Amino acid sequence: MRWWLPVLALVLLSPRAGACPARCECAPQLRSVLCHRKRLTAIPEGIPTETRVLELNKNRIRCLNPGDLSPYPLLEELDFSENIISNVEPGAFSNLFNLQTLRLRGNQLKLIPPGVFTKLTNLTLLDISENKLVILLDYMFQDLRNLKSLEVGDNDLVYISQRAFSGLLGLEQLTIEKCNLTSISAESLSYLQNLEVLRLRHLSISALEDQNFKKLYNLLQLEIDNWPLLEEVSPTSFQGLNLTSLSITYTNITAVPAAALRNLVYLRYLNLSYNPISTVLKGSFKDLIRLQELHIVGALLVNPLACDCRLLWILQRRKTLNFDGQQPMCSSPPEIQGNALRDFPDSVLFEYFTCQKPKIRDRKLQHVTAREGQSVSFLCRADGEPDPSIAWVSPQHRMITTRSTGRATVLPGGTLEIRFAQVQDSGTYICIASNAGGNDTYFATLTVKGRPADGAHHANQTLYLSDFNDTFHNDTQVFLKFTLDLKTILVSTAMGCITFLGVVLFCFLLLFVWSRGRGQHKNNFSVEYSFRKVDGPTTTTGQGGARKFNMKMI
Repeated sequence: MRWWLPVLALVLLSPRAGACPARCECAPQLRSVLCHRKRLTAIPEGIPTETRVLELNKNRIRCLNPGDLSPYPLLEELDFSENIISNVEPGAFSNLFNLQTLRLRGNQLKLIPPGVFTKLTNLTLLDISENKLVILLDYMFQDLRNLKSLEVGDNDLVYISQRAFSGLLGLEQLTIEKCNLTSISAESLSYLQNLEVLRLRHLSISALEDQNFKKLYNLLQLEIDNWPLLEEVSPTSFQGLNLTSLSITYTNITAVPAAALRNLVYLRYLNLSYNPISTVLKGSFKDLIRLQELHIVGALLVNPLACDCRLLWILQRRKTLNFDGQQPMCSSPPEIQGNALRDFPDSVLFEYFTCQKPKIRDRKLQHVTAREGQSVSFLCRADGEPDPSIAWVSPQHRMITTRSTGRATVLPGGTLEIRFAQVQDSGTYICIASNAGGNDTYFATLTVKGRPADGAHHANQTLYLSDFNDTFHNDTQVFLKFTLDLKTILVSTAMGCITFLGVVLFCFLLLFVWSRGRGQHKNNFSVEYSFRKVDGPTTTTGQGGARKFNMKMI
């Protein structure tokens, strides 16, 4: 009995360890099968079941059906790039529990239905770029909880559903480029709470809206490149982000988005190159305290340069710096106005490019004693080159500048104004005048006394420093302000209105009761009576009988 013949045939026909498809290249040590550029129209037979890496790129495969890859459950890398795949059925990869890398780049996919990536729980890289995808549907990546990198660029995308990225809990890098998107909703990005790198390139988005990237708390790098319609960046576009690198290049913004950058206190790298930026306003980068690298190549800057000690470090390196073919020129001081930076010899650098340290003019002691609720002002004026900026430090070690809000602020001339002084405002205030050449300091003291019980008689009076302290005369004025209590006015008005409405309501109630009872009272009634004799009984007949008469109520 030749029972062994079917068994032998089965063994010969089954894939063997170390076998390799005829038109492919195999590396048994790496457990890889390379079948690229073989004009294959389907997955070839004879692939070893223990294969870890399978490359089928640059072939003519048209579709992927459930079961096509089920014989290879140990696959870790799978490459179908640059085929003509137009359809991937749900469940096509359902048996590949160990798959870590899947490339579908450069195919003809127009739609990927939910369920295609089911059970790919260990996938870390997915590339579906350079297809013809029009929309990303809700929950299409739902099972890819360990995915780290996602490439969806160079498609025909016009819309990303709000829940398209749901389930991507571990995604760290996302690239969206060369699409027809006109907006990216904050809701769709809100599912990517562990995203670290976001690249948005070659898009037709015209504005960055408020909190466009909210909930991306771990985002470190944001790249916005080639948005020709972008003209405005909202002040709160980057609110809540902890970026260390930001690149906004090849857009149509004409000014540095200083308001939006103000929130990025951890930023180290900033690239604003190749934008039509013509002016950089003073203080545009002052809140970027950790900034280490700044690029503004290709801008249309026409900023006038004040050639003083602040530019000395540039002058010392002028021979090695690249100014993009345009040599900067000095606009001040007048004696060197119009000279290009390259025209200065080394011998005169420290003659022109110098700064004068600030010096506070009047150092006479200012000590003010004021009552609670008054407004107090301290003078602080300084000279220097360039003009020094003035700030004050409160007794609570809080910096007070011209941009401070609240009761204490610095006026444009450097004067500190404290409105409605409180007892806790008492103490020593420090004036700091600073510029590139150094700084100078000055001290002033304030004593605020509690509000007196008879303070009402000071109403409508303007009090000066001499009224409180005859020892020091330094032109510091103390103004006493009495404001009408808005709360009292509102309460009084409300009480009056309630009283008036109560009286009106009571009158209407009386009228209502009277009108209800008016038709129920009788206007006529009868009275029956009989005469009584003094010495005898009462008669019931004749003239002595009972009598009646009617009465009418008026």
